[in-house]
Amino acid sequence: MSRPSGEATRPSITRRLCALGALLALAAAFVVAITALVRDPVELVIAVVLLVIAIVAAWAALVRRRAARIALTVVAVVALGAIAALPDLRTFVVLPVVLVLGLLGAAAARLALGKDLATPVAAGRVGPARRGVLLMNPRSGGGKVAQFDLEKVARSRGITPVVLRRGDDLRALAEEAAAHADVIGMAGGDGSQALVADVARRHGLPYVCVPAGTRNHFALDLGLDRENVVAALDAYGEALERRVDLALIGERVFVNNASLGVYATVVQSPGYRDAKVSTVAGQLPQLLGPDSEHFDLKYRTPDGDDRPPADIVLVSNGPYRLDRLTGFGTRERLDNGALGIVTVSVDRARDLPALITAELTGQIARYPGYRSWETAEFVVSSGQSLVDIGVDGEALKLEPPLRFRSLPGALRVRVPVDAPGSAPAALAPKGMGDAVRALFRVLAGRPAA
Repeated sequence: MSRPSGEATRPSITRRLCALGALLALAAAFVVAITALVRDPVELVIAVVLLVIAIVAAWAALVRRRAARIALTVVAVVALGAIAALPDLRTFVVLPVVLVLGLLGAAAARLALGKDLATPVAAGRVGPARRGVLLMNPRSGGGKVAQFDLEKVARSRGITPVVLRRGDDLRALAEEAAAHADVIGMAGGDGSQALVADVARRHGLPYVCVPAGTRNHFALDLGLDRENVVAALDAYGEALERRVDLALIGERVFVNNASLGVYATVVQSPGYRDAKVSTVAGQLPQLLGPDSEHFDLKYRTPDGDDRPPADIVLVSNGPYRLDRLTGFGTRERLDNGALGIVTVSVDRARDLPALITAELTGQIARYPGYRSWETAEFVVSSGQSLVDIGVDGEALKLEPPLRFRSLPGALRVRVPVDAPGSAPAALAPKGMGDAVRALFRVLAGRPAA
């Protein structure tokens, strides 16, 4: 019996109070900003301009080298010092006050809106697994398998645990488990999730994702609580089952994304897994700085035109909702039967400041060199003999051309009945106007959407 997951219900008193709090915080932030502007408009404008200069200079320093980096860092520090030195202390206080009110309002709004804005997902209620098997990678996520004692917890629930040891072939273990299981799952990172999901697909078995990796993007977009790893095991009991898409590069399945260009090169760096932010910051000056060369990544747009080489190509299992490139965003749905394609080209001499500004402000889609679309198949060619590519966080070198395609509805996934049920992208309003209208509906006791 199918039913939509995330079905809207009448909001509780708690959610209505959160909606009131969010609206009051938004109004207070507006009043504080307007009051400061009226009292001393020139000084407030100067403070805002100096803050923007400080942020842009600091981020620009990340993609420059040597003297340019030092000079930009000095500019950022001087701009911050100038804000602190403004005569009217109230102006210096206004900015953090408005920021705090905005953050409080956003947090209250998230609690108030709940899952009401999510598009309902068709899911069928299914009974408990009789021969459930859970494969586990004890090295994923800094040792989450041991941290949450997943092997013992699985056994206590009648789930057969299969722990991956050094030197083991995960696919071989998954194939062996699939031969006698009626539900199979994986506790590990996204790369391991993709491999075991492929085995489940080939055997027609329902699949359980246990977020025991580092970032767990697949679990996030399935609507699981990534912080409550043990709760994911509830999917072996009475659960909701749905079909989701998978994606292929050649014959290799991936569940999240494949990145080429800048981020694929960064993923190849030895220190990436342990220190992602510092590794990215250290690599950007070489990869996108004024003296760097363009990446040789060629492709065609949906209208059949050949495009000039891109610096970043992101191919995802379903389109991502991207505000920034560094976070890779989330997907509203995993069942729309298409790949999401994002390409970014950077003119080294002209476009880098615009790219940094777009990234800083969460407006990457407005950057002139940004393109995105959906397609069932996609091909990337290159003059290189091997192309660096990051597939679900795994660093690979593959021979071009690289052929991608979507596998619509290929995987049966089970999720706990009481899981959050929606990805952040599905819950987020499409704009400030939508958010405010939704909050007023909740305050009035009606569903947000």
